[in-house]
Amino acid sequence: MRYLVDTNVLSEPTRPQPSSHVLDRLREHRDQICTAAPVWHELLYGVRRLPSSKRRQRLEAYLLETLAPGLQILAYDSKAAEWHANERARLSLAGKATPFVDGQIAAIARVNSLILVTHNVDDFVVFEGLAVEDWATAKDGSRP
Repeated sequence: MRYLVDTNVLSEPTRPQPSSHVLDRLREHRDQICTAAPVWHELLYGVRRLPSSKRRQRLEAYLLETLAPGLQILAYDSKAAEWHANERARLSLAGKATPFVDGQIAAIARVNSLILVTHNVDDFVVFEGLAVEDWATAKDGSRP
């Protein structure tokens, strides 16, 4: 694995007008991507909060039938918890608070030496030693 993909990237194909850049990169790296258990939770929770409808059925099918069979989901383990605790303490002492779940996702990516792929780069650049990319930008750096 090379990339840990965040919630907003994994859900991109379900958007009414998905980014062609993101879809291209997901196809290009399909054998090199995984996600974190907290991301999987966010995806399932989001769908299961929806009322019973065709939209919910479509999203649930995408998650369980399209994504789940080939997607490796990495756990928040003791190594990730230790890295997260150290980063959280460092950031707290610097007066910076980050959402707990973002720290978990960052920790899982970092301890597994993966590049975190997200549209919310600003939420993750505060974490030391974490490589972050946004696939919504074209290879030349432009955004659609």
